[in-house]
Amino acid sequence: MRILQITAGAAGMYCGSCTRDNALARELLARGHEVTLVPVYTPTRPDEPNVSRSRVLFGGISVYLQQKAPLFRRTPRLLDRLWDAPGVLRAVAGRAISTDARLLGDLTVSMLNGERGPLHKEFEKLVDWVRAEPLPEIIDLPNSLLIALAAPLKRAFGRPVCCTLQGEELFLDTLVSPYRDQALALIRAQVPGVDRFVAVSDYCAAFMSSLLGIPASKMSVVPLGISMDGYDRPKPEARSPKPFSIGYFARVAPEKGLHVLADAYARLRRRTGRVPMRLRAAGYLARAHQSYLDDVRRFLERHHVAAEFSYEGELDRAGKLAFLRRLDVLSVPATYDEPKGLFLLEAMASGVPVVQPRRGGFTEIVERTGGGLLVERDDPEALAGGLYALHSTPEDREAIADRARQGVLARYTVAHSAARLIEVYTSVLNGAPGAGASVA
Repeated sequence: MRILQITAGAAGMYCGSCTRDNALARELLARGHEVTLVPVYTPTRPDEPNVSRSRVLFGGISVYLQQKAPLFRRTPRLLDRLWDAPGVLRAVAGRAISTDARLLGDLTVSMLNGERGPLHKEFEKLVDWVRAEPLPEIIDLPNSLLIALAAPLKRAFGRPVCCTLQGEELFLDTLVSPYRDQALALIRAQVPGVDRFVAVSDYCAAFMSSLLGIPASKMSVVPLGISMDGYDRPKPEARSPKPFSIGYFARVAPEKGLHVLADAYARLRRRTGRVPMRLRAAGYLARAHQSYLDDVRRFLERHHVAAEFSYEGELDRAGKLAFLRRLDVLSVPATYDEPKGLFLLEAMASGVPVVQPRRGGFTEIVERTGGGLLVERDDPEALAGGLYALHSTPEDREAIADRARQGVLARYTVAHSAARLIEVYTSVLNGAPGAGASVA
């Protein structure tokens, strides 16, 4: 099958959506499918070998300039290529290209206005680029924020267009007024132009169907999956070092809940006394959130456990695998209904059990794998209780760790995801309706 898969760069940081898109493209290529993975905005940065094209469409600098200054909507494409070069975009990504929804309302609405909006030149460049490539049988967009690409691509090439749903509701919810309402209205108006929506979890499918008015006949679920390369479960004595290590692996941002975990950790330490213990955190830290991390540290200082906390930075794949092997349990107590939870699969693949709030996509992952405990949401005391339960019962912890790894192997590998995605694409090409809930 010839597939054009568009993926969205995240301004130079590792991101779950980029990682998911790249892993699927790699697996589909390995299975003999012809996949063209092309980024928009910025080059992508997965922690596995990157199979995306070097060309970046809708380059972040071009898009910004055209949004802010009408002159750049008429500049020749040859000039645009200067600041759309991947090297230039990488150099400025993280400094001049923002992913903060609070600052991107007008640009988001412009993208959703598509060919009718100020970024019409970029839509023309997209169609011309695709025209020069082998004609795909099916086209996949990376999220509903790019739904305006569907109409020009379908009109130009007469091929079905799918749209993945993988967590963009957090971005939409953070847009300031009036941009949020405008963006939602524009997305809803373009739902009929998409042949199939592909959600990454059952929770995501249900929530986004309600939010965007997507009919059941247009919705399918392809659960997340990870490549198991490098994931192994250390022997119990190596996997459970002293001191007992509780880990957090996600973006360091308020919505991911590091402050909730810090609160739970302080409560846990009041139960455990002088037993050696550590709280280890890793993940991308934006400059705007440095003060948030400082607040977490100050909280731990007030509770006399700051010496037990370490922030270990943004990790590459080797660093991530090593970090996970040092943990006894992982918790990312997000304060919103996270639809993905890729970090849960990565921890469980390493034989690390998880303690998570019962919300979003976390619930189905933990229940289907048996790889952890679910506790009340937004409740540090309940989270502390879950962590204490795993700390105080090593035999139970080992049994859950076994189930965690086996559950990922049985349901959440990238091979499972790729097989399910091909089923969805085949049904689209055959004109069959959506399959609804996942088969995970």
